[in-house]
Amino acid sequence: QVQLVESGGGLVQTGGSLRLSCAASRSIFSISTIGWYRQAPGKQRELVAGITSFGRLNYADSVKGRFTISRDITKNTMYLQMNSLKPEDTAVYYCHAVFDGGDYWGQGTQVTVSS
Repeated sequence: QVQLVESGGGLVQTGGSLRLSCAASRSIFSISTIGWYRQAPGKQRELVAGITSFGRLNYADSVKGRFTISRDITKNTMYLQMNSLKPEDTAVYYCHAVFDGGDYWGQGTQVTVSS
């Protein structure tokens, strides 16, 4: 099993930045895929960015060039640096991991971007 704990959400103005963190209870190098999803009110949960154990990155088109996903293997922590934030980025952001055939989710952290 994997426990995931997010932090770093908050309220920011349009154009501002935030960095989200996701601390995993086991080595993230052993996790097949780890990434960030978000869910806005009334919308489906969507992939924001992901990284495989081999270091392959992928991003949603809506965040390319603005968001950067990274990981610190020594700290078992994944990050999402979010720059040039827009009101449409407002959502609950969830850390997600695929490990040993199972899906694991964090509790979510709220990101609100004011116009």
